[in-house]
Amino acid sequence: MTAIFGRLAEGGTRPDEGGETFQDLLAGGGARVERILSRGAASPPGLWYEQEWDEFVLLVAGAAVLGFEDGTERRMEAGDYAILPARCRHRVAWTDRETLWLAVHMPPG
Repeated sequence: MTAIFGRLAEGGTRPDEGGETFQDLLAGGGARVERILSRGAASPPGLWYEQEWDEFVLLVAGAAVLGFEDGTERRMEAGDYAILPARCRHRVAWTDRETLWLAVHMPPG
């Protein structure tokens, strides 16, 4: 077995302005660790994320605003995290020009 090393701020494909890229860093046992790079991105109007699993999201660099079904919004900056329980309807309302996230998707149940 060999250790794997990397830097969250490097690697993966770079999205166009207004876009995002997703890269799985680790997956197994039903859990998945994902690197997300957003460049001024937002969820399209009317699009809500509503997963069947809990999600831990750490904002590593940049800033973002998450919106929720009840109309509330929460601004996040580097170092902030959110724990989104299964079926918590949410969307990305806004991201800074360059926003780096680390998401951990837990197995359902």
